[in-house]
Amino acid sequence: MGSEATKREPMPTGDGEDVTSRVVTDLMDRSAVGAIKYGTRLKTNNGRDALTDAYQEALDLCCYLKQAIMERGENAEDK
Repeated sequence: MGSEATKREPMPTGDGEDVTSRVVTDLMDRSAVGAIKYGTRLKTNNGRDALTDAYQEALDLCCYLKQAIMERGENAEDK
C-alpha cells in the first residue's frame, strides 16, 4: 500500500529560506501579468465563475504535480 498521496513526511527541520515571502512576491508578479494580459487585475463580480476557474486550475495543478513526481522516477509500486 502506498502512493505519493499517502506518503508520510518527517517533521520539518533546518534554517532554509522563508517560503511565504517568496509566495507573496510571486502573487504580486502574477497579478501584474494578469493586468497586462487582461487589462485589469483580478476583481470580484467580473462575469466569471471563480469556483469553476479555481477548480480547473486545481486540476491542472494536480497534473503538473503528478508529472513532476513521475519524472523524478518515484513510483508507488516500487516502494
